[in-house]
Amino acid sequence: MKNRITFTTLAVSFLLMLASCASSTKIAAFKDMYAEDPLVMIIMPPINNSTNVDAKDYFYTTMNVPVCEAGYYVLPPYLALETLQKESAYDSENFVNADLSKFKKLFGADVAVFTVIKSWKKSMVGNSVTIEIEYIFKSTKTNEILYHRDATINCDTSARTQLSGFGLLGSIVNAASNAVSTATADYVSIARRCNESALTDIPAGKYRKEKHALDQKDSAMAEKITITAKK
Repeated sequence: MKNRITFTTLAVSFLLMLASCASSTKIAAFKDMYAEDPLVMIIMPPINNSTNVDAKDYFYTTMNVPVCEAGYYVLPPYLALETLQKESAYDSENFVNADLSKFKKLFGADVAVFTVIKSWKKSMVGNSVTIEIEYIFKSTKTNEILYHRDATINCDTSARTQLSGFGLLGSIVNAASNAVSTATADYVSIARRCNESALTDIPAGKYRKEKHALDQKDSAMAEKITITAKK
C-alpha cells in the first residue's frame, strides 16, 4: 500500500511538472493584449536596479526593435526621450504605478512599455552575461497591466576564434581570450538579444496584417522564463 501511494504521488508530481513546463497559447497568455488591440506604444526609460550603471541606456536604445517587428508603431525612442526629459518624466519609477492618461494625450500612445532591470551579472569564468529583467505592458486608457513577464536571460560572450592542438597553452590562451571578450562585450548587442529573445512571442500588431488577430492559437512562453539569448 505504501509503495502504491508513493508511486501515485510521484506520478501526480510528474504530471504537475509537465503542466508547468508546457507552453501556453498566445490567446491565454496575452488575452488582455488581444482585447485592447493597441496600435501605438511608447518605450519608457528602463528602471535600472542592477549594478551596471549603463544598463538603462543599453536597453532603452534596443527595446523598440522587437516591438516594431511584431507589428506595432513605436514612438522613436530618442524623440520621445527628449520630450520625456522636458516634461520631467525620465524616471519611469515615478510613473509605473501612476495615471498614464497623460502619455495618451501627449504622445497618442495606447501602451506604455516599462522594463525593470533587476540584475546584470557578468561571469568571467563562464564567458556569459546573465540578466534578470521584468517587462510590463500597461494600458494608457485603463492603467491596467496588459501583460507582464519576468525573464532571466543568459547571453554567451565567448570568443568565436579558439586555438586547438596546443595543449595546456591553447587552453590558457582560449580562457584569456574569452575573459577579454566578456569584459569588452558589446553590451548594446547583448541588450538587443535579450529583448528579442524575451519578446519573440508577443501578439502580432496591426502592421503585421498577415498575422494580426490570426496568431491566437500559436504557442507562447510562460510569464516567468529562463532562456538563452542566441547570437
